[in-house]
Amino acid sequence: MPATPDEIRGAIHGTAPTPLSVLDLVTVGAGRTATQALRTSVDIARLAERRGFHRYWVAEHHSMPGVASSSPAVILAHLAAHTDRIRLGSGGVMLPNHAPLVIAEQFGTLEALAPGRVDLGLGRAPGTDGATAAALRRSDRLNEGADDFPQQLAELTRFLDDDFPDGHPYARIHAVPGPVQATSPGGVQDPHRPPLWLLGSSGFSARLAGVLGLPFAFAHHFSAQNTVPALDLYRESFQPSEVLDKPYALIGVSALATDDDGTEARRQVMAAALNMVRLRTGRPGLVPTPEEAEAHQFNEMERDFIRSWNSNVIHGTVDEVRSGLDDLHKRTGADELMLTANAHSGDVRLRSYELIADAYGLPTA
Repeated sequence: MPATPDEIRGAIHGTAPTPLSVLDLVTVGAGRTATQALRTSVDIARLAERRGFHRYWVAEHHSMPGVASSSPAVILAHLAAHTDRIRLGSGGVMLPNHAPLVIAEQFGTLEALAPGRVDLGLGRAPGTDGATAAALRRSDRLNEGADDFPQQLAELTRFLDDDFPDGHPYARIHAVPGPVQATSPGGVQDPHRPPLWLLGSSGFSARLAGVLGLPFAFAHHFSAQNTVPALDLYRESFQPSEVLDKPYALIGVSALATDDDGTEARRQVMAAALNMVRLRTGRPGLVPTPEEAEAHQFNEMERDFIRSWNSNVIHGTVDEVRSGLDDLHKRTGADELMLTANAHSGDVRLRSYELIADAYGLPTA
């Protein structure tokens, strides 16, 4: 069975203040291909497993040339074939984009492929622009998906547990692989079911996760101003459940360390910031090279955005990154830090995780 929160808190994680994990956006840099980006993801997942990171998540995004993670379940199946122990999951699947039955089937399949190490993290945002969301849902009623999130979540949970009540329209529908196989002639009960996480960047999912007694993951890496209020709301709203007896909050953190005096980290972070400028102004593309970012003529509005954005990216030397992570943990009290390294170069991303692991004395086996 998956580790309990107390077991996670008590796990050996070197001198890190709390367990460290990885959020992979499967970024595609200019001059590189999705194939190369996905190979880097395998390399990072193997490194994360070898160095004692607790879990490895991928996030659903659509219509973004620089992010090759439109199909988390497919990527996770590939990573499951290349790892043995590390927890794998979605950070997250955007529930309004999919029928709950489809998600239950996909993650039931993943659980069968990697028993006891699959997390199902769920978000209520589309993970893309409105037009793309409409194409995904075959509907232009975009607010309906977000507004119906609690009902969709309840339906998904019913499919995962195979416990629709008698008389329900879906009572005779079963997510397979799933619990129904245990009740079939000759069936054997699978002891595992992917644990649910709620993801958020504001207070809605924080409150809902607390009320339902579910673990909560907050997107500090792009909504830093809301982190502490959301975590406070989650903890204040928390009600013990069969899943958790106390709150468990993870936060996503942008962090990038380099071997030098921090110059390369700053160059890579500026390239990632230029990519965000383009995304926020409706011009998504591949992650530019540091050289392209250095040559770019930023206007005042872009400079203001980048100053604000980069203020929440922990980057520089490995000592600077460790200090920044330690300080963030003290300010938030997060139970787990999930690091995402945004850079043009896959080698730089891979090296950053290695350096952070070294800084905290994580195991090398």
